Amino acid sequence: MNIAQDRMSSPSVQTLPQPYLLFLGDVTEAAYAKTAFGLRDWAGDRCIGELSCGGGTVTTGLPRLTPKQAHSLGARALVIGVANTGGFIQDNWIPSLVEALESGLDIISGMHARLEGTPALKAAAERHGRNLINVRTPPRDIPIASGSKRTGKRLLTVGTDCALGKKYTALALARAFEQRGVDVDFRATGQTGILIAGGGMPMDAVVADFAAGAAEMLSPDAPVQHWDVVEGQGSLLHPAYAGVSLALLHGSQPDVFVVCHEPGRECILGHPEFPLPSLEDTIDLTLRLGGRTNPAIRCAGISLNTASLDEDAARAMLDKESARLGMPVADPMRGGLEFERLVDACLA
Repeated sequence: MNIAQDRMSSPSVQTLPQPYLLFLGDVTEAAYAKTAFGLRDWAGDRCIGELSCGGGTVTTGLPRLTPKQAHSLGARALVIGVANTGGFIQDNWIPSLVEALESGLDIISGMHARLEGTPALKAAAERHGRNLINVRTPPRDIPIASGSKRTGKRLLTVGTDCALGKKYTALALARAFEQRGVDVDFRATGQTGILIAGGGMPMDAVVADFAAGAAEMLSPDAPVQHWDVVEGQGSLLHPAYAGVSLALLHGSQPDVFVVCHEPGRECILGHPEFPLPSLEDTIDLTLRLGGRTNPAIRCAGISLNTASLDEDAARAMLDKESARLGMPVADPMRGGLEFERLVDACLA
């Protein structure tokens, strides 16, 4: 599914200029650079390096390059790899972004703020004949949700918070389904997923009244045995982003959902006054709210982001949580028998 986008000349997402230089801004928390990490991990063949500005401490592990060096090595666009709260272009980023345009790179952004809304970027792009590309642009004429049941099968990843693995889990499950011969599509709902997949629906940029309709539009009627694996957004218990999560849940009408969680995270990211909801509360709430548009909704299992644990500790935690909850618990990025059991449960 293609997504409309703003550009000084407007191609489809599939024709974005590549390879990429990933811009990390001045972020000091890896969770706020999830776009950069997502592209590194799922579109690594399109990424040749990274660029930070003053104060930034996060790295993807890719070579640190100036825009001029990146261009000489073949890069054709700088991608803003940051997903900050509010999705705005920070003033201290502008010199680096202007330098990229001066060095021959287009700029691709998934931020809420439009690139051309920054006068210095618009002027530099016009001066050097470069493109400013915004991928977080929903299509026109999105319908109001109908709530009507659609054919085909759907899986949605949900989370206890933002930035803890919903996209990675959906991508890993879609890949595993395909490896088993299942007819499947990954349905992207955020800027990083759209850049990886080449299309999708930027759910958090859709006007609220049309958000559930956008989710219906994202995963239309399909053959009976076809699966759409839908990337989740936000959290149903998030103080700021619960609205987009609920619209996605109602509109996608999942037959199956997988709950994503990061062990050790105690509070909502960026909201230390709000404790993280439990897995049990998240499962219960998803079943109750999701049952409104699909009474047959079920939880297949849990996806844990165990990146902070060593192998032995991670496997022990997966086994412990599986026994405690009575369902498959896996880290899709580690794979193994735990993940195979989760895939089995999704397809059951």
